[in-house]
Amino acid sequence: MRKLEKIWMNGRLIDWDDAKIHILSHVIHYGSSMFEGIRCYETKRGSAVLFLKEHIRRLYDSAKIYRAEIPFTQLELRDAVIQTIQANHLASCYIRPLVFRGEGALGVNPLKSNVDVAIAVWEWGSYLGEGSLEAGVDVRVSSWRRIAPNTIPAGAKAGGNYLNSQLIKMEALSDGYVEGIALDMNGYVAEGSGENIFVVRDGIIYTPMSAQSLLPGITRAAVIRLAHALGYEVKETLLSRESLYIADEVFMTGTAAELTPVRSIDKYKIGTGERGDITKALQDAYFDVIRNGNDRFGWLTFVDPISVLQPLEELSEKN
Repeated sequence: MRKLEKIWMNGRLIDWDDAKIHILSHVIHYGSSMFEGIRCYETKRGSAVLFLKEHIRRLYDSAKIYRAEIPFTQLELRDAVIQTIQANHLASCYIRPLVFRGEGALGVNPLKSNVDVAIAVWEWGSYLGEGSLEAGVDVRVSSWRRIAPNTIPAGAKAGGNYLNSQLIKMEALSDGYVEGIALDMNGYVAEGSGENIFVVRDGIIYTPMSAQSLLPGITRAAVIRLAHALGYEVKETLLSRESLYIADEVFMTGTAAELTPVRSIDKYKIGTGERGDITKALQDAYFDVIRNGNDRFGWLTFVDPISVLQPLEELSEKN
């Protein structure tokens, strides 16, 4: 990761090297953090943050579940995201808003610890490898299951939850795969370490239910909306492990992964072993938003509002 200039922390922009916490912060000992992963894209209409409102709202939902009151409004945090991008002079980047329990008291009870907030940005490449969006990736079904319902709230994007994800990811990498797919406590398909799963069979798109201890992804919801707009049927249902192997297409979605085809699972070739037609159609619709800035759903927040009002040619002439 290349060091940048500024990080937003507790209401102000500070130097990258000054963004530090104490070793006795609650979050270090107990994983008491809530976070989001957001992306800013350099579209043909200017730099824009994708799903900013949706991500910040989910951050507040996660904090509420863990009884952490964020000392800023959602609007203030959305503005802070834009300020942080501008302060670091980035046209595109990954954005990490983080809410965490800081100093105050140690012990399982977090309520006496401060609630701190930070926003960092950095440059970001292809999450699952260069060329993966076209060629697809090789994944395995993990030996690690997802957490059971009513143990840890899977609907909250919390730091401690991702210890499970780390085990899934490390196992996959150590065995030569790019990613792992976890099953739920009953043996049905749940999600990847950081992505949601979609399966295509006979022209119908299937995806696991959000009640299966998975994070209901914001990209997942967007892809479902795009699929409906393109005329595809989408079913949220229980998916058996073997349904992955006989699928016509499988793809994974997430802020980092975007919409990545899966070419093999446990060394079973998926479909033809190449990106499927439905996957490509959904990619094209998704990339039309994030690359061309053609946003009919209201998903983009432009860093420079002027860029959405005037064609690029007019702006270049004035500059």
